Amino acid sequence: MRELNVFGKVEFVRSNRAHRITVKILSDGLRVSLPYRSSEIEATRFILDNQNVILSKQARIRAKRVNTLVTPEKEISTRTFTIKVKYTNRSDVFFSLKDAFLWIEIPEEANINTSQVQEICWNGINYFLKKEAKRILPEQVKKLADQYGFKYSSVKIQSSKTRWGSCSKTRNINLSFYLMLLPSHLADYVILHELCHTLEMNHGERFWKLMDEVTGGKTKKLRAEMKRFAIP
Repeated sequence: MRELNVFGKVEFVRSNRAHRITVKILSDGLRVSLPYRSSEIEATRFILDNQNVILSKQARIRAKRVNTLVTPEKEISTRTFTIKVKYTNRSDVFFSLKDAFLWIEIPEEANINTSQVQEICWNGINYFLKKEAKRILPEQVKKLADQYGFKYSSVKIQSSKTRWGSCSKTRNINLSFYLMLLPSHLADYVILHELCHTLEMNHGERFWKLMDEVTGGKTKKLRAEMKRFAIP
């Protein structure tokens, strides 16, 4: 539909679990979930009625994406190492982790701003992020669970780019290794969020009351702070 072009690619998905029209806002488009009883015309009207809000959120998402670009001018800090890039007389991209620095050596003739080179850089970064996440995060979950009396079944480290973490009905906690890009206190917030789901599987009043108990009443502040970060 031509009037939706301003949002980028718009995908409509019907879901048995959807009780109302929901819109997932992406940097380059929208993913619209709607119940079978709703029409795409209704969904389009809903999107256009909220056009300014959606476009504003898309702009913020794009700005966050820019912040995840790997360049020689910018250092990216993770929980356990700092990423630094330099041009060298090489024919390929080379990674080395030493003394809490992950060095990425780029061929002098390479254009770091292209999606191809950025993908190569992040593939290498992801390898080290996942390795460190497996070393750090399970122990962090255990520490917080013991501190607040939660019980869980297992911890798995995944490469999810759509959510920081999740918790299954069987109390299996899944964490994205991109948590290593967050400050420690925000990683704590995500983990506590999933630990609270071991008792409350929804986001109802009792869940948020529990979150306030384990965060010292800082849930709203921490949620707002999380919005400054995006998974690359």
